[in-house]
Amino acid sequence: MYHIAVSWDVQPERVKEFIAAALKDGREAGAAEPGTLRFELIADPNDKNRFYLNEAYADEAAFDAHAAGDFFKEFFAEVGPYSEISWLFKGTTVTE
Repeated sequence: MYHIAVSWDVQPERVKEFIAAALKDGREAGAAEPGTLRFELIADPNDKNRFYLNEAYADEAAFDAHAAGDFFKEFFAEVGPYSEISWLFKGTTVTE
């Protein structure tokens, strides 16, 4: 399984808009992309303007397909002007 985690710092006046866009992206990608296994939006308990996305994919190719797809592009186009992303990690589950 391939995992990614990112943090997003969102302009305070756009938090509700960001949440709606992130949840929409997760729902649509999960329904349309068979390799998308998990999409979780997590609120930072100490910073009301910071959110984390914790995602899992069948493999790196499934993530690459997601990143090249319309849901990913639309989400970044929508939230990019009012938020800043930090990639926390990308990697494959270690099984041995």
